[in-house]
Amino acid sequence: MPPLTNQRWERFAQELAQGLSASAAYVAAGYHRNDSNAARLNGNERVKARVSELQARAAEMAGVTLAGITQSLMRIAQDAERDGDAANRSVARAALMDVAKLNGLVVDRSENVTLTHTISGELLSDEEWERAYATGRADPQRSQI
Repeated sequence: MPPLTNQRWERFAQELAQGLSASAAYVAAGYHRNDSNAARLNGNERVKARVSELQARAAEMAGVTLAGITQSLMRIAQDAERDGDAANRSVARAALMDVAKLNGLVVDRSENVTLTHTISGELLSDEEWERAYATGRADPQRSQI
């Protein structure tokens, strides 16, 4: 992709690619500070594509590739396994997990659960508590809320 035709947009993309925040990049590109406009320009598809291209080119020039990172992590894992004590085995396991995640073999997932509770100033009877919270404990501790 060639540089963006709008010089300010190009400068904005370059500043973002170098790690500036959208607001700071917006000002560096010659605009008056306006966080709303900076966020809008940051969401522009052409600007996002240009930032991605600039970052990919910088990573390539630095020699940072998926294969290179994978090889380095594998070397760390092999060296740690060779040493053999518990701490090094832990390092080896972590390095191997990083390799797996980096190469898409393991995906971290999280689950958001929303819990709702009704709080009242009344104590529950034993039967009410058992129905609501019984987990097999013999003598649950209860307190008034």
